[in-house]
Amino acid sequence: MNKISPEIKEFLDEMVVKYNNPQFIVSDPVSIPHLYDLKEDIEISGFLAATIAWGNRTMILRNGFRLMELMGNSPYDFVMNHREDHLTPLEGFVHRTFNQVDLVYFIKALKNIYLNHGGLEPAFARSVTELSTQPAISNFRKEFFAQMDPGRTAKHISDPANGSAAKRLNMYLRWMVRNDHCGVDFGIWKSIAPNQLSCPLDVHSGNVARKLGLLTRSQNDSKAVAELDANLREMDKNDPVKYDFALFGLGVFEKF
Repeated sequence: MNKISPEIKEFLDEMVVKYNNPQFIVSDPVSIPHLYDLKEDIEISGFLAATIAWGNRTMILRNGFRLMELMGNSPYDFVMNHREDHLTPLEGFVHRTFNQVDLVYFIKALKNIYLNHGGLEPAFARSVTELSTQPAISNFRKEFFAQMDPGRTAKHISDPANGSAAKRLNMYLRWMVRNDHCGVDFGIWKSIAPNQLSCPLDVHSGNVARKLGLLTRSQNDSKAVAELDANLREMDKNDPVKYDFALFGLGVFEKF
């Protein structure tokens, strides 16, 4: 853990205020769960949106909204009550390497999570430790893929236990857990605390973190997440991942 200068903290706090606001939503995958009010609709649409949140942002949004349309804009009802013939219209869906085979698996696995594990929130919350959701992500992955052989679909959920930064699932947990009082993150999950979250580390946030001295490790992996988390908690022990807005915003929108 590095000693963070007051100037760096002040700068990043300003960037959090700049980017943790509703204007951020429009161009971000978080706009997809913002279509909904029902807790389960938010959870499922957010989970699916986070799953495909890699690559061109315009394509992510287009495919995310299309996916919701294919599910009748009622993702929870679709997951819980679909028949096999309801899955036929999904056959043309593809986002990069995530295709209809993966989507159908995800829908069936999500139904199993709600029927047999109490839903997405308890499925993640069971293995959270005092200052980490990384064991929870690993355990969730095991439960998600336990019912059926995932085959090729297994690659679409990362595992921190295998060294992954698990960027998309950490982003998803940020959406569900943080109540930012700004209308971006939802704060609908109460069994995980914001101080247990990890920063969604990607190439943008990683590059900015290194330039600011918050990260020394060159790889964007689980060890880098742990290093970055320790430094972000030094600046705000209660809500460290709010700085995701600053790091990501500086990298993507300001080419810092």
